[in-house]
Amino acid sequence: MAGNTAFDELLSTTLKNYVPKLTDNIFSARPLFYALTNGQTIRRVSGGTKIVVPIIYGTNSTAGSYAGTDTIDITAQTGISAAEYDWRQYAATVTISGIEEAKNNGEAAIIDLLEGKIFQTQETVIENMNTMFWADGTGNGGKDWNGLHLIVAKPNTSLGGIDPTDAGNSWWKSTETDENGALTQLTMANVYNSISVGNDQPTIIITTQALYEKYESLLSDQIRYTDTDVADGGFQNLLFKGAPVTFDGAATSGQMMFLNTKYLQLVAHSDVWFKPTPFVRPTNQDAVFSQLLVYGNLTCSNRARQGYMFGATA
Repeated sequence: MAGNTAFDELLSTTLKNYVPKLTDNIFSARPLFYALTNGQTIRRVSGGTKIVVPIIYGTNSTAGSYAGTDTIDITAQTGISAAEYDWRQYAATVTISGIEEAKNNGEAAIIDLLEGKIFQTQETVIENMNTMFWADGTGNGGKDWNGLHLIVAKPNTSLGGIDPTDAGNSWWKSTETDENGALTQLTMANVYNSISVGNDQPTIIITTQALYEKYESLLSDQIRYTDTDVADGGFQNLLFKGAPVTFDGAATSGQMMFLNTKYLQLVAHSDVWFKPTPFVRPTNQDAVFSQLLVYGNLTCSNRARQGYMFGATA
């Protein structure tokens, strides 16, 4: 059908205004999303060939006491490096066919139709991105973003250009533990303690529904505490040593992720983060479409503070 430029502009403006609500809905929809975007775990970067994340892996040997005119050590220090991550892209398209536009003539009807299309897109993005963030980044021919099964569940795999199997790089490994049987609090405590240093401890534990319910059963005779922030996000949770334990439908059977989100950052390109393109009309289709473009990646600055358990049964 013939294009209506006034409607095209209306659609583009409405979609642009809806994007903040869209992103809020997406990133509050799953426990992992919520953990990655709640507080300071999302970082906006304006550009660059790579996403560069500074890493501290050693101490400063010059620190120490002295007296009077003692010589103070000025030895140049190592122990500071950087992980480099590729930018990854993600897109979703909102399409309105000519017949849909004709059936929904009038500004109010068009806006209602667009909101329905946006809701459909939102639910699809939630499912697809949530699955992607649980995977290992090799999906879609290696175009997928980094996920927990690369950052945490493959401790001997290179990440950010750093190979943990190289000499001197053992600090770039997550902790893995094979439960090999029924879930116990003892094994959970071992993973938790192994990746904790002082008050730098896991901030959230995410697992399957089955293992969450198993953990809940282990607390049958105990007082059950919950984390109010996670509960306010709409997620069931129980505390373990101060960290909320919750479940996600995309979690892998038998696994429990112990995450310190202080060192997990979802990096967003400041100019292209769910950025809608104007609605356009192809010459060979009776439709208008707009694309939601997203540039970013999931990064980690300290793998040693992440851990997971596998082989656990309920």
